[in-house]
Amino acid sequence: MKLYPKLILDALEKVRYPGTGQNLVESGMVDDDIRIDGMKVSFTLIFDKPNDPFTRSVVKAAEASILAYVSPDVEIKGNISTTSRQEMQPVGPASEEAPLLPGVKHIIAVASGKGGVGKSTVSANLAVALAAAGYRVGLLDADIFGPSQPKMFDVEAARPALEKVGDKELIIPIENYGVKMLSIGFFVNPDEAVLWRGAMACNALKQLISEANWGELDYLLIDLPPGTSDIHLTLVQTLALTGAVIVSTPQQVALADARKGISMFVDNKVNVPVLGLVENMAWFTPAELPENRYYIFGREGCKRLAEELGVPLLGQIPLVQSICESGDVGEPAALDEDTVTGMAFRQLAERVVERVAYREQHMAPTQKVEITHS
Repeated sequence: MKLYPKLILDALEKVRYPGTGQNLVESGMVDDDIRIDGMKVSFTLIFDKPNDPFTRSVVKAAEASILAYVSPDVEIKGNISTTSRQEMQPVGPASEEAPLLPGVKHIIAVASGKGGVGKSTVSANLAVALAAAGYRVGLLDADIFGPSQPKMFDVEAARPALEKVGDKELIIPIENYGVKMLSIGFFVNPDEAVLWRGAMACNALKQLISEANWGELDYLLIDLPPGTSDIHLTLVQTLALTGAVIVSTPQQVALADARKGISMFVDNKVNVPVLGLVENMAWFTPAELPENRYYIFGREGCKRLAEELGVPLLGQIPLVQSICESGDVGEPAALDEDTVTGMAFRQLAERVVERVAYREQHMAPTQKVEITHS
């Protein structure tokens, strides 16, 4: 039997804390440190105060629930640690810790303020274009509730294997078109909705980051869900990002949401540099009239927003029928540099490389967002 954090969290949802009547997951009592080694499971429960009178009974109830709802063979007894929110308060400068992905040079989040603007299409094609330029590239599909990268890379049937690295078993990313890729889509039924609470989705994201063998990469792109959510917060708390790329269409309603997405990253508590904006579906060009441009979503909206906010416009990607077709058949448009869209994505990759180099020369390294408990 293969154990996953979701199985443990499902069992802990059946345990209620006597003081409030809420289950352990919804009350935030399960720390983000679930560790699984074969059938051995360990994690920490967080109580509000030291010497909580319910500590012992809650631990025993958690052990019993895991044995009953996961498997009687789970090694859980004696492996549940406890702490309190008071004890977790920072008491001085944090010691410098080793980076989570030491072999990855640059980590770039690809985000959008709203859905439907082609963020995943841009992520996939940017990854392929960077790989075609000779860079070592990884792509993490962090859109937990709507994973689309397996289809875009024509690897929907793939199932990542595990390999032993030191004393750990790590997930091997699936590779296609020169890009290493992982997605929650590899681990769930593609015909069923992912009905997970925020904590489950965040733990799944952490597992794809920390329990995968990404190896040496020049760029790791992270395709985020649209909007701003727990996933975004978990990402900036887990990794020190090089920067963010924001995708939008020229449409005013999309630009309003793109503005919010930029605001989230540049907030002084997050402080992730925005490398620039990508204007997707900038104009429509019919295949039979390649010189014609029809601005069906408005004209140069992202360009004006970029100028207003003082961030670069990294590229304008036209809307053509072939880009939709290539995504549906798992052949990203960036594979063919002779097409209009292929050329646009290759130019986008060049601009991203330039902006990363500029960012490295002129800005201090990004720090992870520190978690504080009140």
